[in-house]
Amino acid sequence: VMKLSNEKRLVYGALDQWVAWEEEFPLIALTKALGILKQRCQWQRLIQVAKWMLSKGQGMTMGTYDTMILALDVEGRVDEAQELWDIISLKHSRAIPRMLFSRMISMYEKHNMPGKLLEIFTDMEELDIKPDEGTSKKVAYALQRMGFEDKHNKVLRKYGPKWKYLRFNGEQVRIRIEDLENMQK
Repeated sequence: VMKLSNEKRLVYGALDQWVAWEEEFPLIALTKALGILKQRCQWQRLIQVAKWMLSKGQGMTMGTYDTMILALDVEGRVDEAQELWDIISLKHSRAIPRMLFSRMISMYEKHNMPGKLLEIFTDMEELDIKPDEGTSKKVAYALQRMGFEDKHNKVLRKYGPKWKYLRFNGEQVRIRIEDLENMQK
């Protein structure tokens, strides 16, 4: 597949020809191929192989979806990533991992789409999924850019780090952030 041009018809034809000789669908080999394409940053080829695999009804895992969203993000194909996200959220509405929410939020932040970012965050909150620290900072920054300073502070208080590590007399000490803020006042 690497030696072929980027024409979809040629890639799909080569993959169909390869699978025709297999007794079972070579899911493990294709998953490894996706990993290799990801390492080599062959995003367009990765998208083609993943779309072909999904069109055959195979490889519908969260890992494949994550890799596909990453590739679409890098290629700047945000609309296609949104379509894929809509499909994922319809099929797996209660079983979407935090990792995929974070991937979508990162993509929307990168492409300067704070409205969409906040939609994903709202879905995340509705499903009771707690964002990681980096994701909560991205959401807070988006709220701040949109002029919601009070909501910005609320998100940081609710999902931000609870502890801070400081050096005191040559030792590392863990201090609750609330206590640190009270001491500074």
